[in-house]
This record gives sequence, C-alpha cells and structure tokens, in this order.
Amino acid sequence: MKYYLFGLFAILSLSIFSQNTDYKKRVLENTEIELLSSYYSQDGVHSVIGGGIGTEELTDATLSIILTTPLNDDDVLTIDAGVSAYTSASSSNINPYNSTGASGGEGDDDDDDEGRGRNNNANSAPTGTPWAASSGASRSDELFYLNASYSHSSESRNFIWNTHASVSNEYDYTSVGVGGGISKLFNEKNTEVSLNASAYFDTWRPIYPTELHEYSKYGNGFLNQGFFQGVTILDQNGNATSAYRPTGFSQHSQTNRNSYAVTLGFSQILTKRLQVSLSLDVLLQDGLLATPYHRIYFEDKPKFYIGNAASIPFYTDPRNQDVFRLADDVEQLPNNRFKLPVGLRANYYINEMLTLRTYYRYYYDDWGITSQTANVELPVKITRSFTLLPMYRYYKQTQADYFAPYNQHFSTEKYYTSDYDLSAFDSNQYGIGASYTDIFTKFKIGTFGLKTIDLRYNNYERSDGLNANIVTFGLKFIQN
Repeated sequence: MKYYLFGLFAILSLSIFSQNTDYKKRVLENTEIELLSSYYSQDGVHSVIGGGIGTEELTDATLSIILTTPLNDDDVLTIDAGVSAYTSASSSNINPYNSTGASGGEGDDDDDDEGRGRNNNANSAPTGTPWAASSGASRSDELFYLNASYSHSSESRNFIWNTHASVSNEYDYTSVGVGGGISKLFNEKNTEVSLNASAYFDTWRPIYPTELHEYSKYGNGFLNQGFFQGVTILDQNGNATSAYRPTGFSQHSQTNRNSYAVTLGFSQILTKRLQVSLSLDVLLQDGLLATPYHRIYFEDKPKFYIGNAASIPFYTDPRNQDVFRLADDVEQLPNNRFKLPVGLRANYYINEMLTLRTYYRYYYDDWGITSQTANVELPVKITRSFTLLPMYRYYKQTQADYFAPYNQHFSTEKYYTSDYDLSAFDSNQYGIGASYTDIFTKFKIGTFGLKTIDLRYNNYERSDGLNANIVTFGLKFIQN
C-alpha cells in the first residue's frame, strides 16, 4: 500500500528579520536539531489488495531527525533523515495463502516450492481470507529517506533562493527528487511572492498477486506447476475446477513514475492582526500510476477460489476466515495525470491568548476527482511557555472516473480500480496538541539546549468506514 510513502521531502522555511545599518542579523543564529516521531494505526473494510473488500488494518511508526545549521550569515543547510516501518494486514494478502500456501508470487522467480515457503504436506491445503493478515512477505516493510536543502538570503533579506534533493527507498519502490525555488519580499516585507518547482523520478520493482505471478511465469499450464501444483481450485459452487485462466493479465512493461510540480505563492500582511496567503500548484505525473498488486474482480467473469468451499456463500463477510478469491487482473490506470490544487490561508491574531488559523483548498484532476478541504486551528496560549492547539479538518471528494467497488467492473473497460482512495467520500479529523517552549533552554545535552516539546493526537474518520489514529511527538534542541 503506497500511501503516503510515495514522494517524502522537507522544504526549508525561513523567518525574515529586520536589518539596521550597524549590524546584519544572521538568517539563523544557531544550529537546531529536531527529533520527530509518529505512530499511525488504521482499520477499515475496503482493502484494495482484496479488490475492494477486506481488512485495511495497518500500523506505521516513523522516526526522523532534522539538522538545520547556518553556514554563514546568509546561508542555511538542512538535512532530514528518517525511517518509517509499517505492518499491514492488507498488504500481506498480496500472497494470502498463509497456513500452507506459498510466500512466492511477490516477484519471486525461485522454482523451488520449499524455497518459497510452500508447505508440501499433501494432507493439508492452502487457505486465505481478505479479512485477516497472512504470513506473506509483504506484511511489513521499511521506508528509508534522506532529504537535503540549501537556502541563501540576500543582504537585504528581500530575496531568497533555495534548492533541495531527496532520495527514499523501500522494498519495491525507489524515489529520487530535486527542486528549488525563489522568494521575493516587497512593501517593507509585508508582501511575499514565491515560486517553487520540484521533480521526482520514481522506479517500481513490481510485485504481483500470487495467482497472477504464477500465471505470468508458467502460462496456461500454471495450475500443474509452481505454487498451484496439487492445489485445488474451486468454482462459485465450491466444486473443483481447472478452468481458471486470468488471460487478461500481463505484467506492466513500464516501471517508472515521474512527478513534476510548480507552486506559485503569495502572502500579504493586511493588518497588525491579519495575514493571508494564496497558493496555486500545477502537478503532472506520468508513467506507471497504477499499483501492480491491487487486485481487480470482474462482474462478467466466473469466480474461482482457494480454500474452504463452505465459506464461499459469505465470502464478502468478515465471518469468512478460510477462502480467498483468485484475481481476474490488477488495477489499470492512465499513464498520465494532471492535478490543480488552489489554497487560501488566513491567520488572525485575536489577543495575547488566542490566534485563529484557517485554511481552505480546492482540488481538481483530470481523472474526474474534485475535492474541498477546510481546516481550522485555534492555538490557546495558557502561559508564556505552554500552548494548547485544538484543530479540526473536513474533507470531501468526488469519485474518479475509473473507480468501481468490488466485483462491479467489466472486462471490456480499459481502465479500472477498486481503490477507495479514488472513491467518493468525506472525512472528519479532530485533534488536540500541546506545546512547551523554554526560551532559556535550561535543560541541556552537551552544547544543545531543549527549546520546544510538541505532542499531538488526531482521530480520522472516513465515510467509507476507514478509521485512523495518529500520535506525533517532537523535540527541538538549539545549540547555545
């Protein structure tokens, strides 16, 4: 499941300080180190790897360290490195046949059944279910990433340019990114215009569902070889059959995915209390935009299964714990996509205790999706050092042209997906945060003093049944 994991990067934001004729203040006075961690858990009932049904249970833990250091009065270097480790019941079902099935089918070309984890006990048969995790190799993975950015401010601090590069890697995906931008301040620094551009060059190492991998490897005789040798295939009525042939499937010939983005920003301080900003993004993607292991089931094709015939009548119910339907194909999507988000942000200083932060975004793409996002935060300064941060986010989107639920696509279609991220839904996210700031950095580790402690919790609820909880924790140290 590529979520978020596809395009991680950090962009350096600079605070612009006033300048007098006697002293030029450094853009960043001292080296800063941030330690950030997060824990994310979710569950739902629309696994895309199960063709639109099944558990979406997933946990992800992330740890990152960000080093920001001044190279001189005008230049700042930022290094951001981290690792994200996840376990996913849904992704494990790329190969769902856990009790006695193979762990092959995930890009493994080993002909030895035992080497793929195949249980050769003739008295047992493989079973699986979209409603629970299997022991498949893809049940867990780690993402490693490294980002670097460099920023230069002019003598007047009215012009800034920056550049950045990034790389990330996981089991089946590698991403390399580059970019840069410029910012210009006018009107005694009350107005700012910025332009940023980035490009990401990604490469898949495709893995496919076990049954499709075996068909691609052995051809029409695949039921007598590899994983399927000696395995009973069932039809819709629970009878043994040898008719299963996913003839519409072929492996993707293209494995690259490229993404290009240009962002135009405008920020204006309107009054002592009110600041507004506008952003316009133009994004283009090309290459393999479908995910190779997302199963598809066609309404106009016969159904075939592995497992317990008695569970077939209630296959789409979580009571099914021992039968899995064989795929007809994998997700197919266009090789290009155009996206156009427009955002408006307004921050209003109410008083020394309260600040109101609001954000609205409208999104359009040429796959048929439009969406609207509204976000509000209300930081409450309890004391000089302690701040509470309640927040709320609402999101609503329309359905992509190529989406249909489980078993509702037809084999005559050119493009198809049962990924509920591309369905019509709305979501609500509620959160609370707490921040502690020590302006004197009294707690020290070596030459670094602890500046801030941040803790946030968010609950996310989606109308299609997906629920998630996110906890983030951060520490910032400043060199004295």
